[in-house]
Amino acid sequence: MNNPKQFVVIGGGITGLSATYYLQKEIAEKQLPYKVKLVEASSRLGGKIRTLQRDGFTIEQGADSMLIRKNPAMKLVNELGLEDQIVRNATGKSYILKGNKFHRMPQDTFMGIPKSARSVLSSTLISPKGKMRALADLWKGKRKDETDESLAAFFRRRFGNELLHNQIETLLSGIHSGNIEEMSLKASYPQFLQLEKEYGSLIKGLKQTIPQAKQETTKEPAPGAFFSFQNGLGTIVDRLRETIGEENITLETAVDHIEKKEHGYHLLLSDGGVYRTDAVIMATPHFTVPKMFSQYDIFKPFLDVPATSTANIVLAFDKVKIKKDIDGTGFLVGKNSNYHITACTWTHKKWPLTTPDGKVLLRCYVGRPGEEAIVEESDDALTNLVLKDLHKAMKLKGNPMFSVVTRWRNGRPQYTVGHLERLAEIRKQAATQIPGVFLTGCSYDGQGIPDCIEQGERTAQEALHFVLR
Repeated sequence: MNNPKQFVVIGGGITGLSATYYLQKEIAEKQLPYKVKLVEASSRLGGKIRTLQRDGFTIEQGADSMLIRKNPAMKLVNELGLEDQIVRNATGKSYILKGNKFHRMPQDTFMGIPKSARSVLSSTLISPKGKMRALADLWKGKRKDETDESLAAFFRRRFGNELLHNQIETLLSGIHSGNIEEMSLKASYPQFLQLEKEYGSLIKGLKQTIPQAKQETTKEPAPGAFFSFQNGLGTIVDRLRETIGEENITLETAVDHIEKKEHGYHLLLSDGGVYRTDAVIMATPHFTVPKMFSQYDIFKPFLDVPATSTANIVLAFDKVKIKKDIDGTGFLVGKNSNYHITACTWTHKKWPLTTPDGKVLLRCYVGRPGEEAIVEESDDALTNLVLKDLHKAMKLKGNPMFSVVTRWRNGRPQYTVGHLERLAEIRKQAATQIPGVFLTGCSYDGQGIPDCIEQGERTAQEALHFVLR
């Protein structure tokens, strides 16, 4: 009797968990005698999802939410029976801190990009000359050359330097912890390229394709675009772990080396063990792959792909310590500022369930591209740097009840110009030289949690199809 087919998923972040879940689901539905094993090098699952419960606070040390409009996340939530635990974020004003002044994020924008001429004209972040240059997007037309370009080059061409640096860059650099002068347009935001092609203007295209936000005069606030769970994002990790089954998960065990055999692969583990598998799903960061396949040159280009490091510092206060309470959910800090923090979320306002009554929860971020050494400062040093910035920006009084510092070293892979072409070539060579090995996760095809869930499901189908053929 033949041995049952085996699958191994390497990496226990949300991509690896999703791939394992969907593999198991398909195998059960098709009643196949196949087995799936998930291997994680660290002592925990979830990757960049890490929820801490402390003194009545729910603290997200990594990602804090998912976009509700992205179907893969909601589909998985419903399948796992978690829909009754969903909470939407509270909406409110957001700001950009320029100099020592809070500037309201102009209304009618999408990721800092204006959706109307009025949005440009109302901005306090750019000069009259800068506004006229930004409005040129309305008649500038599209670029004929279709080669990849950086996000900065694209937005500079459409809107000029002022709107780029004072508004768009602040948001996009904050979201991706990256240098938009190097980030690939096609890999990061192909929808903007499509809008330029179709409408000849981003302002016109966004106005047509993004729903108009509710006006502030309405009694009901617009529903939040993001969601989490009553007890934090860790809820989905816990449910996936329970559904997959402890017996199918190996923690604190790294894969040191992968050898191709006549039939399938052997995975040499850090504890001396060996797993035999017919297909391998690689849901680990790109820079870990060349070591596991050291006998192949095809993955060496991954060693040149940058990944940035950041830290977040969560601070809990008694409400009376906030001298200058601000009406909003947080602020971003412009790049050319004398602040160390890059952003601050007023978590108690954005996610009220995270914080006990009478308390305040702030989450600040440090680590700009090129200034990442700050991440290696001690917990006390980082907390003091953040407090100094907050005292200056918000007139805080006294010290926090506690602080929680979390570092994400090499945590944000950067899709630099030409990313899609390089990745396609690597996958093409891998399919020929090591068929049955699949690359998936935030290093490749999207970094948001819904994107990673979608990748996990797609890769599970590809791996199953490979074994069934």
